[in-house]
Order: sequence, then C-alpha cells, then structure tokens
Amino acid sequence: MIREMSADLLEKHNVVNAPVDVEQIVHAMHLDVRKDRVEGDISGFLFRDHEKSSAIIGVNCNHHSNRQRFTIAHELGHFLLHTGDKVHVDRGFEVRLRSDESSKGTDIDEKEANLFAAELLMPKAFVERDLDEIGAVDLMEEKTIKTLADKYQVSPHAFAFRLSYLGYVQQ
Repeated sequence: MIREMSADLLEKHNVVNAPVDVEQIVHAMHLDVRKDRVEGDISGFLFRDHEKSSAIIGVNCNHHSNRQRFTIAHELGHFLLHTGDKVHVDRGFEVRLRSDESSKGTDIDEKEANLFAAELLMPKAFVERDLDEIGAVDLMEEKTIKTLADKYQVSPHAFAFRLSYLGYVQQ
C-alpha cells in the first residue's frame, strides 16, 4: 500500500527521475514547510489543524539538506498514513515530532513513515533502472553507493539501507 501510494504521488506530480523534489510535492498538496533551528535531536514535526484540514511540516535547518529532505518525506508519510495521532495540543491540533528515536523505527507508525519516505525519495522503479545501467558488480563499491546517494540526494547510509531492503545488498 505504501509503495503504491508513493508511486501514485510521483505519477500525479510527473516525477520520472531522481532526485524527487519532495518540497514541490508538499507545496502542491497545499502543505506548508517551515525550516528553523531546533535544539536537541528533533529533526522535524507535523502540526495538523483538523478544523482547517491543513498542516505544517517543520524541519530542523541545522541538519544536512539530505536529512531535511528525508524528514519532509517522513512527515508527509505521517500526514497521509496517520490521520489521528497520540499527541493532541489545543482544539484539535496534533503535533508529531521526528527525532533520533523515530529513525530507529521501533514504533509501527515510525516504520511506516520511514518506509514511505524511502519509497518516495528512492522509488523502487527508479533504483532498479539505475542499477540496470551500472551493473551489479559496481554495486559493491562504496563509491558507487555514494554516487547513487548523491543522485537521489539522500545519505549513503539511507541508500545502502534501501538497497538492502530491496534485496540488492546485505548490510
């Protein structure tokens, strides 16, 4: 379901190559992205106003741009997948924070949001097309993973994890 949802979103926004412009998608969905300095381990948050059917995605601008992109995609995942939330603040608003804990993926909602972000930023079809072009032999080289991660504007760790999840490499 998550893969289909992200693929539909990419098709709707005419995205056919990496890198995916996640901010353009979010803005086209009439969601607001706000970048600011945030103390501690918070990467971002989703602030949803149920009454107005709107949301703000907050992003820690202290983090690397690749992490900010992943955070935006992660919070978009929460927006689309998790219409209710455990934390509610004042008159139907909800706040969801992304921190180092959420990146560990121990909570099912966090796992789903992380998977959504990976599917959106590193779509299986795009990755497979790129891997067909470079060949499997080169995939084992750290330089190749770094080159692909740069193309997708994600961290090498995130791209390696994606390759592992898709069954191309073992971590």
